[in-house]
Amino acid sequence: MRSADWAQDGGRRAEMHVGSRVDERAVAIVGGGPTGLMLAGELALAGIDVEIVERRTNQEVEGTRARGLHSRTIEVLDQRGIADRFVSEGQPLQIQSFAGVRLDLSDFPTRRNYGLALMQNRFERILANWVEELGVPVAREREVTGYAEDDGGVVLELSDGRPLRAAFVVGCDGGRSQIRKSAGIGFPGWEPSVSSLIAEVEMSEEPAWGMRHDENGTQALGPLEDGKGVGLVVTERYAGQTSRPTLDDVRRAVTAVWGTDFGLRSAAWISRFTDATRQAASYRRGRVLLAGDAAHVHYPVGGQGLNLGVQDAVNLGWKLAQVVDGTSPESLLDTYHSERHPVAARVLQNTMAQTTLARSDARIDALRGLMADLLGLDEPRKRFAGMIAGLDIHYDLGEGHPLVGRRMPDLDLATAGGATSVFALLHRARPVLLNFGTPGRFDLVPRTDRVRLVDAEYSGRWELPVLGEVTAPPAVLIRPDGHVAWVGSGSGSGSGSTDDPGLTQALATWCGSPTLR
Repeated sequence: MRSADWAQDGGRRAEMHVGSRVDERAVAIVGGGPTGLMLAGELALAGIDVEIVERRTNQEVEGTRARGLHSRTIEVLDQRGIADRFVSEGQPLQIQSFAGVRLDLSDFPTRRNYGLALMQNRFERILANWVEELGVPVAREREVTGYAEDDGGVVLELSDGRPLRAAFVVGCDGGRSQIRKSAGIGFPGWEPSVSSLIAEVEMSEEPAWGMRHDENGTQALGPLEDGKGVGLVVTERYAGQTSRPTLDDVRRAVTAVWGTDFGLRSAAWISRFTDATRQAASYRRGRVLLAGDAAHVHYPVGGQGLNLGVQDAVNLGWKLAQVVDGTSPESLLDTYHSERHPVAARVLQNTMAQTTLARSDARIDALRGLMADLLGLDEPRKRFAGMIAGLDIHYDLGEGHPLVGRRMPDLDLATAGGATSVFALLHRARPVLLNFGTPGRFDLVPRTDRVRLVDAEYSGRWELPVLGEVTAPPAVLIRPDGHVAWVGSGSGSGSGSTDDPGLTQALATWCGSPTLR
């Protein structure tokens, strides 16, 4: 159903809703953190009428939260032409690690062969500015207090008394997601085994800087960026703490580890988190979808949570836009779950493994030592670094060329219009059919308004992280999220010509049927 068609139908339905005015959107996003903001930007690029509902008064994030971006996240920002906004305010570093072992990406075949040290509050502020430029409205200081769904859409009752109706609602509202609960989506997983305090404090004595492991887990003290305080993470002796943490809790935990509280006198911020590990049973139920922490929670080891959520948004955004716009059937949304659920499941597994290795006794110390030896070897280092950085993600799109289902490398291209790059072609979040063969052999009518056709030349090596060098294809169909949907074989019926059945099927699956809209 197109946006205009839905709005007309939604208006009639809205009049039936308690007889009062109901604001209407094609998509409502509940939660304006990194995932919600990225999703809003993706939808706005496609011209979709979207609104964010956010409980905070502004974009400031309390405390330190996430501290950096991994390589693939920087790449997806590059695909929208905004990566340099973040890189200019962060510090490129080799931040990837597994169980405390640093994993170097500097020899990976990507322009962004590093991580970026950047606090979440700065990341959100930059992303919010981009979303504002795209004209997305944000309803701040609002919470969802009521929820009703029917075949035509979802009505959210907001805390200001305003009903908001949308054809689709996306819950980006965190691990305790009200949208997930209201939609009745299960959240199975594992109960916590450790509980940690994270805080920004002041101490009258200089503490013992650094990180250590004990029988409870990881303990760390470090100076804050502004040099005016101390950031700490302390694993408590008992899991399952549910009360709001206090300064006395922090004092006791610090003293239990270091034998002193270093004159701890005040705290700007204190929070408690556990290694509870859960994943939504389904990322979609009817007209409700989940992304980010609303779909998966885990211990924050490795700094993967924010990155996972942003990449959820990039996978979902263009699919939801095509369904709302009427170019693709609703079944396209099912691929969001089938592609992203396995990615998060693997993150959950690696964070549970790392949480175990963060503890310390003779047996775990021995295992950690063996892991450090293993990761010192080139092949394991590349495999684990690619996993943590998100560069090895492979969606199961069927058999064929090794590129199918994987990220498209950001090649430098020569075109009739001048020099460009693959990621530059993706700035508008549209599919791209990239032809390296004879110019003019493709005819995309009637999809010329949906798929960008580019004749190009590239003379370098084709190389993927972890996989290594691959055979150069004569043509590729690239989805808006930067993953390859189809590769021409270069001979016979699969040559990449207009009548290639593989291309025809890929275009129908990922770019919509010519008969729709």
